[in-house]
Amino acid sequence: MIRSIVTLPPAARRGEVIEIRALVSHPMETGHRSDGAGGVVPRNILRRFTCHYGDALVFEATLHPAVAANPVLTFHTVATESATLRFTWEGDDG
Repeated sequence: MIRSIVTLPPAARRGEVIEIRALVSHPMETGHRSDGAGGVVPRNILRRFTCHYGDALVFEATLHPAVAANPVLTFHTVATESATLRFTWEGDDG
């Protein structure tokens, strides 16, 4: 199961730059590790992370095999309105 922790400022005024941190706990597998029975554990990494603020895409990252397990992504955006932040991530396992 993937678990995430998002850190936001408790409040923001219109026009203020805010910092957003997202920790994504994910069972990363490189695809190079043995499963103990002579096979290989299939690769399972996060490939893409996005954040939408209302309808606007404010952050997007394409991740590669060298990314650490449980990555912390930190980015900034400008508070423009009262809106929902929506986070999505996609991995090799869908």
